[in-house]
Amino acid sequence: MEKQKICPKQAYGGLKSFAISMKPSLQIMILLLVWLLGFFIRIFSVIRFESIIHEYDPWFNYRVTKVLVEHGPYKFWNWYDHESWHPLGRPVGPTVYPGLMATAGLFHWCAHAIGFPVDIRNVCVFIAPIFSGFCAAATYLFTKECTHREGPGLFAAIFIAIVPSYISRSVAGSYDNEGVSIFALVLVFYLWIKSVNTGSILWSMACSLSYFYMVAAWGGYSFIINIIPIYVLGLIFIKKFNMRVYIAYSVFYVMGSLLAMQIQFVNLAVVKSSEHLASHGVFFIVQGYVLVQWFKAKLTQEQFEKYSKLILTYSTIGFAMVFAYASLTGVTRWSGRSMTLLDPSYAKKYIPIIASVSEHQPSSWATFYTDVNVLVIFMPVGLYFCYIKPTYGMLFCALYGILSVYFACVMVRLMLVFAPACCVLAGIGTSEVITRLIKSIKQAFIEEVQSEEQQIEEEKQEKITENDQKKESKKGSNQQKNSQSAKSISKYPFIASTVLLVVVAYSLCTYVFHSTYISAEAYSSPSIIMSARRENGEKFLIDDYREAYDWIRQNTDPADKIMSWWDYGYQITGMANRTVLADGNTWNNTHIATIGKAFASTEEEGYKIARHLDADYVLIIFGGLSFYSGDDVSKFIWMIKIAQGVYPEIVESNYFSNGQYRIDNQASDTMKKSLMFRLAYHRFNEVSMGFQHPRGFDTVRNMAVDSTPIKLKYFTEVYTTERWMLRIYKVNEDPNRDDKLERSIL
Repeated sequence: MEKQKICPKQAYGGLKSFAISMKPSLQIMILLLVWLLGFFIRIFSVIRFESIIHEYDPWFNYRVTKVLVEHGPYKFWNWYDHESWHPLGRPVGPTVYPGLMATAGLFHWCAHAIGFPVDIRNVCVFIAPIFSGFCAAATYLFTKECTHREGPGLFAAIFIAIVPSYISRSVAGSYDNEGVSIFALVLVFYLWIKSVNTGSILWSMACSLSYFYMVAAWGGYSFIINIIPIYVLGLIFIKKFNMRVYIAYSVFYVMGSLLAMQIQFVNLAVVKSSEHLASHGVFFIVQGYVLVQWFKAKLTQEQFEKYSKLILTYSTIGFAMVFAYASLTGVTRWSGRSMTLLDPSYAKKYIPIIASVSEHQPSSWATFYTDVNVLVIFMPVGLYFCYIKPTYGMLFCALYGILSVYFACVMVRLMLVFAPACCVLAGIGTSEVITRLIKSIKQAFIEEVQSEEQQIEEEKQEKITENDQKKESKKGSNQQKNSQSAKSISKYPFIASTVLLVVVAYSLCTYVFHSTYISAEAYSSPSIIMSARRENGEKFLIDDYREAYDWIRQNTDPADKIMSWWDYGYQITGMANRTVLADGNTWNNTHIATIGKAFASTEEEGYKIARHLDADYVLIIFGGLSFYSGDDVSKFIWMIKIAQGVYPEIVESNYFSNGQYRIDNQASDTMKKSLMFRLAYHRFNEVSMGFQHPRGFDTVRNMAVDSTPIKLKYFTEVYTTERWMLRIYKVNEDPNRDDKLERSIL
């Protein structure tokens, strides 16, 4: 019995139907795998070091979360932190975005409710990696809603799960607002496009609720409240505005604004801040536009033109008067960070404390390559497909991509806002390119099969009669026409399609390896624990930060105050449990400038300022021995800039020698006499760096410090860590002041 031959088309059809039936299960499985991938790529820090909170701001978030979990929300909202900004203190409830702390507290409560007694510290450590999975799922839904296809959504989900820019703020231990807010950002955009596509009030309300969570989580919500009005205004200009958009924006504006005002830190800024001005203006423009369209349908053309000119004139005059009043009276005002986004040179000119933060610097091309890698190549491809298929979702993706590129160029920190846009557009571009290439390869394969079948038919035709040959020739001509029409469908040659597909696959593989490497080596090292290698390649840990904070906690009085630069305030209060003069909540520029003046002044003048601020100890970071370039000597220039903005007697040029920043024998006298110089290089000229360098050689500045011994009169060195990274000095007591008596009275 002859075996039945299976036609390639039948085999392909059966495989296709099986794939379609398994499609939902495969999508869910892929998203779960993406979630696991995003989680495990973010826990290198726990594997290599330990479960610990990273950086500076996360330590404050951790302290506040502990208060919320241990004492409840009432204590949280009314807590006045006396250990920060001495002697001013800080009301915590009205000055924080509570979304992160509330989320961690909810996770902690749920874990205990199901019998899993996890410590709140571990919840804080792992919450960002967990939310990376939520973010990947939200990105999938957002991209799918924009394109109405699953392929781009899956690519976008994979991309954002391992994109280095997002990893930098969501590794295990990075307990910062961005860890949960990027998920909220993408979720808002998904629900917004969903409400625009459907015109549903329910989806618009869901969008407003997700926006409320975003406002509670991060100050970056201002990007949302500006991009959505710009999008709606753009739809009016390109004549794609309809009632679905009207319903979506009206509900979102009213409900979102009311909900945002419930956050104490935002409150009336919804009305007063210029960051919200676009949302108000577009709301009234939308109402006016709909009203005009209604009048147009009810009035004659002549009447409509007459009344429209009158309404336009009065509206323009009214808007100009309101804008002039708001600008002149200062009812609405732009924040310093917002002005920096509009004018990148603004912070350097007027607010040096903002410019001094590394994450507020403009992004370089190297930053783009490191943080998004090959996605920056696929992103323009996705942007192209957005313009050739201008649906509501595609237009929003294009607008999001263009605006986020600008903001990412202005400020490194906003690479976080750019990352989702880049992943979505790259997902669209990658999916379209791969789909077209595979179709071309498949079409070439089908053509080859058809040509083989045609040859077999031609061999059979030689054995049949002439009459049959005529009939068969007609069939052959029809088949030839079909093959020619099929051939016309194939857009790209087989070889070119195959080569391009291999190149795309290779690029995506390099992206995975790059993201893994950057996550492990660049973004998984906590700032308080560092690793290095000896000359023989052996790896060792540098734990000077915790060594110094542990010494402070065990060897100082609980009532003692620590003076340091504001960067380290959160860590000192979080790990050493001591009061600091300033921290990362840089709300009081004058107070920070006073500390900068103390470090920039002579030892005697700095001592007077330290006593005036009631400081008992001074802590500085010094990297001259351990090759640590982020020390206070490197930051000293910014301390001078900030101080001279408030105190004119501090002149930046006095600290330079012939226009150079030097610490050796050629350093300026003002530099050598400054308190920062004397505290940093006290006894350093006794340190030998080996026969290759002279004594007192600074490995960061690559020069030997002035050989003149530094003898301190008003400060006493009490502790220096193993590698000299942290140095602690006691402020000598004033002989005319009895500190013990004063403390007993207080």
